[in-house]
Amino acid sequence: VQLQAYGGGLVQPGGSLRLSCQASGFDFSNTGMQWFRQAPGKEFERVASITNGGATSYGVSFKGRFTISRDNSKNTLFLQANGLEPEDTAIYYCATASGNKGQGTQVTVSS
Repeated sequence: VQLQAYGGGLVQPGGSLRLSCQASGFDFSNTGMQWFRQAPGKEFERVASITNGGATSYGVSFKGRFTISRDNSKNTLFLQANGLEPEDTAIYYCATASGNKGQGTQVTVSS
């Protein structure tokens, strides 16, 4: 299982980012996927999940601001993050439903 997240960066409060995760080494189209994040000094936090059929669920803090999606033809997972605030600063990771986690991407929200 290989997962590489990218698309992070520095964004101003209120801004948006689209994170992507390239997957390989497993049957992506038949695998549930998730986004997690870890803020400095804090525990891992689940952001969103998506089943192989496309059903989605979100952590309480993220519903209405973040959108998880997937493109099975490209083995790619996405996270559209809108209305970003400084407290959203964290490393964002994609993972399989069983918990295999790849390299993360840093998101920094600051003016």
